[in-house]
Amino acid sequence: MITVFFQISIVLFVYSAAWFVISLLVKRNDIADIAWGLGFSLVCVYLFLTQPHQVVSSVLYVLVVIWGLRLSLHIYMRSRNKPEDFRYRQWREAWGNTFYWRSYLQVYLLQAFFLFVISSPIVLASVSSSSAWSWFTSIGIAVWIFGFFFQAVADYQLSVFVRQRKDKSEIIQSGLWKYSRHPNYFGEILMWWGIFIIVLPLKYGIFFIISPLTLSFLLVFVSGIPMLEKKYESNTAFQAYKKRTPALIPKMWD
Repeated sequence: MITVFFQISIVLFVYSAAWFVISLLVKRNDIADIAWGLGFSLVCVYLFLTQPHQVVSSVLYVLVVIWGLRLSLHIYMRSRNKPEDFRYRQWREAWGNTFYWRSYLQVYLLQAFFLFVISSPIVLASVSSSSAWSWFTSIGIAVWIFGFFFQAVADYQLSVFVRQRKDKSEIIQSGLWKYSRHPNYFGEILMWWGIFIIVLPLKYGIFFIISPLTLSFLLVFVSGIPMLEKKYESNTAFQAYKKRTPALIPKMWD
């Protein structure tokens, strides 16, 4: 098991370095968002090609590749022909002369570390000797499907809203966004808790709760909700929306 984890760490190290080089060529760091989903897909492809095929691991490969490719494609389409995302643009301005090494360390190498931690249940399943279908597999898949639906629908609703709005200060408050300020993040968190449920009966499975906990922490307290909502601090419509709508878990009742 340790050998496979080491191999994945090397793969992700090289992967992050490659995307850093690409970012220098295209002069924008927000391509790291595209690299995020593709990185998980790369882990799955590597494990599929190098490890014995088992039931649970094969299920995880399919689920994660579907999620990773859809997410990266969505982000690519969203950012195409647009300026660099405001978060990365602010860092570019704030870092000044230290921009290059801080970009590599704080964007790409740090992303590789989180990729490694969050994808760890997939690695566990690929090397497990007890990888058989169970009720945990069924429950985990059901949770994942529900989360995938939530994220995909929320992303679609947001993309339609952004194309149709006449004023950039307008904020989406319809569809799934009526019940949660970040339904896409809610869906993503559910998917990774579903993956944890799938690997839970495997040997050492309980320890890999670190995966959904890390993702949940990042989205709720670090790079997800806080950074996005800071952008709307002076938006009165958003502040009113914020008072009546929960940040993450949908409130589908009055």
